[in-house]
Amino acid sequence: MKINHALAMALSALSAGLLISCVKPADENKAPDVDSQKVAQDSTASASSVEGTGDSAVQMTAVDISADTEKAYLTHVANNIVIPAYADAAKQSDILYDLAQKHCQQAPVDGTELQALRDQWLVLAQAWSSAEMINFGPATASMSNLYINYYPDERGLVHSGVAELIAANPNLTPEQLANESAIVQGVPGLEEVLYANDSLDAGQCAYVISASSALSTRLKDIEKNWQQNATELLAIDKTAESDQGLNQWFNSLLSLVETMKSNAIEQPLGLAGKAKGHVPAATAGQSRAIINAKLATLNTVLTDPVLTAILSSNNENNVADSLSTALADTTTLLAQIPEDLTTADKATQQKLHDHLITVTRLIKRQLIPTLGIRVGFNSTDGD
Repeated sequence: MKINHALAMALSALSAGLLISCVKPADENKAPDVDSQKVAQDSTASASSVEGTGDSAVQMTAVDISADTEKAYLTHVANNIVIPAYADAAKQSDILYDLAQKHCQQAPVDGTELQALRDQWLVLAQAWSSAEMINFGPATASMSNLYINYYPDERGLVHSGVAELIAANPNLTPEQLANESAIVQGVPGLEEVLYANDSLDAGQCAYVISASSALSTRLKDIEKNWQQNATELLAIDKTAESDQGLNQWFNSLLSLVETMKSNAIEQPLGLAGKAKGHVPAATAGQSRAIINAKLATLNTVLTDPVLTAILSSNNENNVADSLSTALADTTTLLAQIPEDLTTADKATQQKLHDHLITVTRLIKRQLIPTLGIRVGFNSTDGD
């Protein structure tokens, strides 16, 4: 099932919402049901409540960040946050590959051996969820991010694509898979095979081995690129460039929250109308784990002692404290939600969404102004 690369990229962009479809399925054109209307009304009320917190009226005083301080912070980000995130994702993919080779020596694979593969897949998926905060650089420039995590898959292309690929290539190799489209690769493809089947036959085993190997190669290439080009990628030596450095880094974090709020919660749960797409790790029933990994990453980065020291340089700790509290509250709420977010009641789903609105606005209206940078034009929040 070889797909032309130009077509694959068009499909990837389409499913990710980058292209606008002029034709909608009939059920998407129907009026929202009563529950959806109620949630939409509740959402409006909740958003108004968050608006009323006064964040937008707060006058933030920018801290004085010297070129040396900014350079030191960005170097810290590269060496202690970005590169380790990609390294961990690559490591977890390697472990999955090793497990697949061990357990797939003889098919079928089921029971404890299949569960071991699933458990490691989840660790890998969480590791990549952490690395996704880096919304610029080699992963996105080369569109490798789509080959690693083809999401949101609003049209269910992964399910059919992977099945067709395995049927056509029961002895699939990593080299063959690397030349296939983004639809049949990476974290979602592995999830499809590992969780949609009660056991793995020889063809599915060959896919898991090939997919984890190809994924490891892609992740290691990204990690190596960052190791060799971190100074350029984070503009560490060009701190005067307002569109790079701190500006690019913190807008990347803002993009992570906004995308998670929209693509992983609001749209698939139908909080603003008819449900669209699916929550992350839907087949595995592990959407909470993915969201939690992203929140943990945000918490680590936004409460980082190096950043906190910069924010405290004007004897003003309110921004750091507010972010820490908001993230802690969101994490606490998430821990009370079922592993599969779709099984939570609508009120709890909406509350989680509202918590992320609060985090988004703290970053946008307090953190970014305090750092003396500005919100990028690609902000998706619509706020």
